Amino acid sequence: MTAAWLADVAERTAAAGLHRAPVARQPGATEINLASNDYLGLSTHPDVMAGAHAAIDTWGTGSTSSRLVVGTVQAHVDFENDFADFVGADAALMFSSGYLANVGAVTALAGRGDLIVSDTGAHASLIDGCRLSRARVVVVDRGDHHAVRRVLSERTEQRALVVTDSVYSIDGRLAPLRELYAATRATGATLLVDEAHAIGVRGPGGRGLVAECGLAGSPDLVVTAVCSKSLGAQGGVVAGSVLLRDHLIDHARTFIFDTGVNPAAVGAAHAALRVLIANPHLPDRLLAGARRIAAAVGADRPESAVVSLIVGDPAAAVAAAQECRDRGVLVGCFRPPSVPEGTSRLRLTMRADVDDATITTVAAVVRNALGMAGAA
Repeated sequence: MTAAWLADVAERTAAAGLHRAPVARQPGATEINLASNDYLGLSTHPDVMAGAHAAIDTWGTGSTSSRLVVGTVQAHVDFENDFADFVGADAALMFSSGYLANVGAVTALAGRGDLIVSDTGAHASLIDGCRLSRARVVVVDRGDHHAVRRVLSERTEQRALVVTDSVYSIDGRLAPLRELYAATRATGATLLVDEAHAIGVRGPGGRGLVAECGLAGSPDLVVTAVCSKSLGAQGGVVAGSVLLRDHLIDHARTFIFDTGVNPAAVGAAHAALRVLIANPHLPDRLLAGARRIAAAVGADRPESAVVSLIVGDPAAAVAAAQECRDRGVLVGCFRPPSVPEGTSRLRLTMRADVDDATITTVAAVVRNALGMAGAA
């Protein structure tokens, strides 16, 4: 029965043009990669790679247990302290991934008898955290801070949590953080902001949209972030007050029951953070490049590193992405359920180390692929 069900689901998924298969990158590959989230190009930076090697030399290859047994090494603590300072928080806690950081934070901050307000742009990790929390969940339109305030004002629950991405991952648009925070403060709620696509991209020196909005270190504000995008490594982080950090250590199941981030990833993330601090111009270079490539392919002016090109039909989007790959350019291809029906798209993610000649090459390849897909 299980095999028959799996085969039926696979057939229906393929018929809808939604089957996916990982494509392995190969050593020495020469494709231009604008599909990754390595926004600052730090995953291959010599200092970042050296940071990973040094951590292995000091601590070995694995954390060997959960953080609360013997899986915490001094490297975790040092990175957490420096990351908290960077984003203007009092404390931070590192998780094994950004996904686990969001699930752990949401489920530790809200439960049965509480309210969570999310929006239609929330990342899957926030959605899953909402579902697992057992709280009542209300979903509003993306960025609709008026609806958020109304729901919070009309609630019967004493405690409420609002969750949002700061930079929406699909199209790179910005959430109205100032208005959302004002709504939560006025109604006694807490705001959790996922800065996964904002750290290293927005804010002074890449400190994120929370800092750009003047909200860093504000009360009843929780920041989550990742080390796998601008920092070119692996892991997730939750930043806020010391009380928050202590609460997560005691109550976040994805921290308590998971093996700690391996030392190499911690060493790489910390080295990347130092590179970013020493080169505060990198986010400006990144955004300038994103705007150049958006103009070259006829996209709207981007607010982040993401350039989104809607194709519509999922099969056409896959064909366009494959045409780009065949011509040496890797681009993202997003289909339902990652995006709403009828909005399958190519997603270009700019890097700070991409030069103008490369932008010209990419633009020509993408325009041609969109033309062949009938989306130009």
